[in-house]
Amino acid sequence: MTTRRLVISRSAALVGAASTGLLLPSIVRAQSGKVRVGFMLPYTGTFAQLGVAIENGVRLAIDQQGGKLGGREIEWFKVDDESEPSKGVENASKLVQRDKVDVLIGTVHSGVQMGIQKVARDTGVLNLIPNAGVHAATRALCAPNVFRTSFSNSQPTLALGKAMVEKGHKKAVWITWKYAAGDEAFEGFKDSYTKAGGTIIKELGLPFPNVEFQALLTEIAALKPDAVACFFAGGGAAKFIKDYAAAGLKDKIPLYGSGFLTEGVLDAAGPAADGIITTMHYSDSLDTPRNKQFRLEYAKAFRSQPDVYAVQGYDTGLLLVQGANAVKGDLSAKTAVIKAMESATIDSPRGKWTMSKAHNPVQDIYLRRVENKENKVIGVAAKALADSGAGCRMG
Repeated sequence: MTTRRLVISRSAALVGAASTGLLLPSIVRAQSGKVRVGFMLPYTGTFAQLGVAIENGVRLAIDQQGGKLGGREIEWFKVDDESEPSKGVENASKLVQRDKVDVLIGTVHSGVQMGIQKVARDTGVLNLIPNAGVHAATRALCAPNVFRTSFSNSQPTLALGKAMVEKGHKKAVWITWKYAAGDEAFEGFKDSYTKAGGTIIKELGLPFPNVEFQALLTEIAALKPDAVACFFAGGGAAKFIKDYAAAGLKDKIPLYGSGFLTEGVLDAAGPAADGIITTMHYSDSLDTPRNKQFRLEYAKAFRSQPDVYAVQGYDTGLLLVQGANAVKGDLSAKTAVIKAMESATIDSPRGKWTMSKAHNPVQDIYLRRVENKENKVIGVAAKALADSGAGCRMG
């Protein structure tokens, strides 16, 4: 049945109830109805696989609770955000104003999240962010009703600098795309690397999503740093890894990065990726009973292997379950829902984590090395690492 038909049938039922004097008090209707959950994720385009993995993770977490939230059944709504920032406000408003969702889960793209952030702040709708790492969401534009279950863009690299210096790499070159995510990742690296005693001898960048790396790789070779640190993701990351090796740098200057450098690209990058060290809040190879259990259950449910995006979706579901259970499914009791989420401990496949005062995960960041197309965990780069939450004023 389409959403429109559902709305029409519900309206008819209410009119009928009213005409016979049976219209229930609003509180009773709210409790007896379904919880309305909206996904605003990319279902087409470059990030489509990420959107699917996140939704799968959310649904798995809730299915493990009997498919209900606080004992109430769920009605799902979906909007393809197309990873298009210019449609962010419009698409979020569809879920909030048209579909009347109790909670909006989204999104992947940081630019789109800024549209959601505006709608969430204006309307007070509960917003759970399963990926977008843009700092403003849990810093200057934070809000009591907005929670992130993934990371801030600087969190993985905030754990990278110390690890590099401890391996004797005291002079580094930084390279990234020049856009918000790259700039924010650099913030974390610069802070951690310089505090550990390292010196950044050059910061290199190119416009997103340009992948013509050769001139910059030639410059790196001439600079002869102890190591290179970077932020790239997706197809561009795979090309950077291969170009780095092809330029003869792989065996001369160790390559480090935010974990997204080697997420989902190891098949494409091939042997060129071997030996790259990254920092990340999750690894497929994390050797814990909780992670093994999750990976088995996800594979059974969806006939595919979960990745970091599936884990972030799963944790979004776990957080929502805790909030809903605290109010027996009545998500209109926002003060109590928010309090429950703020105090939650999430038993995640990535390891247990808690929520910062700015509503961003306080989590372990793992040190990983690529071996035979796998991100092997070789240590913990930082325990219970929190984003600064700078500028966050909860109103």
